[in-house]
Amino acid sequence: MGQKKLVRFQELKTFPNVMQYPEGIAGKWNHFFKNKNTVVLELACGKGEYAIGLGRLHPEKNFIGVDIKGNRIWVGAKKAIELSLRNVAFLRIQIDHIDDYFSQNEVEEIWITFPDPQLRISKAKKRLTHPRFLRIYQLFLVPGGRIHLKTDSPDLYKFTKEVIDLFSCDLHFDYDDVYKEQIVAEELQIKTHYLCFSLPPQLPGKEKDEILKKLLRDGILY
Repeated sequence: MGQKKLVRFQELKTFPNVMQYPEGIAGKWNHFFKNKNTVVLELACGKGEYAIGLGRLHPEKNFIGVDIKGNRIWVGAKKAIELSLRNVAFLRIQIDHIDDYFSQNEVEEIWITFPDPQLRISKAKKRLTHPRFLRIYQLFLVPGGRIHLKTDSPDLYKFTKEVIDLFSCDLHFDYDDVYKEQIVAEELQIKTHYLCFSLPPQLPGKEKDEILKKLLRDGILY
């Protein structure tokens, strides 16, 4: 590991807006932020551009960028401190275990911004909009809470649309190309695919997973 990264990892431990594998934080995020505002997550946040941007647009909400890469989180956390954004924090964990860090109904919305599309079919279960992850999100997302996907991958966009339909999710917005839309929210003004959906009260069982697996295997989805 380079010297620069080592310095950043040490400094990250001193940042008041960063939590790394915290124990007992589930259900206590309002204590962390010292307010009762709703919580919004940015998953696979990288440098946290969206967490910071949304935090500036919506001071009435709390935003948490989630990622495993501390070197990238350092960039976003430092910027949030410099901007005095007390409603923006970062959580360094494995997203596979995110339900260990949030309690039932503790999160209002989820943003998934430019995640690794995991284009190999054998890695489809690692896509953050795969039903494996939707079942995890449902453990802490409020009923009807919205999930936003921004991606520049046509394959992940098409895959997620199929998941939304197959698993009876409610589709709220579907922009094949955000750039061509004449009127669009400020946070979406980047040329990408965009989907916004919410989960049904009960996700369908594993038989739907098998249908999805067959669509991937048959080359209908990628």
